[in-house]
Amino acid sequence: MPGPAAITAMLIVLAAWYLNAVISWRQAALFIVGAGAGVVLYHAAFGFTSAWRVFISDRRGAGLRAQMLMLAITCAVFFPLLAAGTFMGQPVRGSVSPVSVGVAAGAFIFGVGMQLGGGCASGTLFSVGGGSTRMLITLFFFIIGSVIGTAHMGWWTAQKVFRGPTSIVTEMGPWPALAASLALFGVIAWVTMFAERKRHGQLIDPVEHPASAGLFPSHRWLTGPWPLVAGAIGLALVNIATLTIGGRPWGVTSAFALWGAKWFAALGIDVASWSYWTAPAQATALKSSVLMDVTSVMDFGIILGALLAAILAGRFAPVWRVPGRSVAAAVIGGLLLGYGARIAYGCNIGAYFSGIASGSLHGWLWLAAAFIGNVAGTRLRPMFDLKVEKTRTAC
Repeated sequence: MPGPAAITAMLIVLAAWYLNAVISWRQAALFIVGAGAGVVLYHAAFGFTSAWRVFISDRRGAGLRAQMLMLAITCAVFFPLLAAGTFMGQPVRGSVSPVSVGVAAGAFIFGVGMQLGGGCASGTLFSVGGGSTRMLITLFFFIIGSVIGTAHMGWWTAQKVFRGPTSIVTEMGPWPALAASLALFGVIAWVTMFAERKRHGQLIDPVEHPASAGLFPSHRWLTGPWPLVAGAIGLALVNIATLTIGGRPWGVTSAFALWGAKWFAALGIDVASWSYWTAPAQATALKSSVLMDVTSVMDFGIILGALLAAILAGRFAPVWRVPGRSVAAAVIGGLLLGYGARIAYGCNIGAYFSGIASGSLHGWLWLAAAFIGNVAGTRLRPMFDLKVEKTRTAC
């Protein structure tokens, strides 16, 4: 293994050892799961942002179909586990939130931010780990926007709630809920195929990836790239592992709010008095080390996993010059991403992926509103000299 890759791998191992020794084996295991997510995201170039943009601009739907596969696999495991309520003696719970104005507004804002910032929550982290200097700007302002969102959270939660936290697993039972979800995933996949064939006459096979051969190219597991289907399966396994080890689904952006709140507190701003941070769980997190926070630990793992994947692929080469308009888009996009994620109870992972996988109705509202936001964001990209690609890219 090349020197930089060996050093990064050793850093991951040492971090896991430390977490196991100081906190718990579960924290160490979830850190490793996060690192695995970083590898999957980078090697499969599994960007939610570009998949949506390419469908919006050119009706290429392979990325969206891969997302439906990812959701189908995850739901098939999640629904029975959530209905049982425990796994090997450990309680498990889903990510279920209200169907509200805040979710719709936040998801729309997040969708616009995806296209201006250049990535979603998971996409921002793996792009940073992979060496994207522009995404460092997005991440910084993503964190700032998240803290601002916590300051306004009380106002947004007071807005109209169409339906309280509702899981179709509870309402319908796991198997009817799974059948209904699979049918919806199939409809969405069919719509993308219909639109793609109408525009182009044929489909791009989601199994294939440029420069790869077949679904499981054994000689490319370390260096990549991976086919989309491998990415979909890999991310499904990440969320399943998170639920079975941690007792709740995968999330990303609550950690950004926590990091930012700690920065603000260090500057003398009394964030602890804000209503969001007076809730018991948030108050405890604010007073504790970030290493006690599962989401933070997994996010650190994603960055290091993506760094390792980028080094193994020979593509870690940061470019420090970023055009002014692109910087402006990263700043605006980052703020929108952070703010939208907070008021919508999550991002493309916590609200969309984990919400739908939990059977939560708010996940479907998030998907619809965020997609509309992506349409708006895609239209705004040329104002900042950002490309609107005809094929899927990493972010």
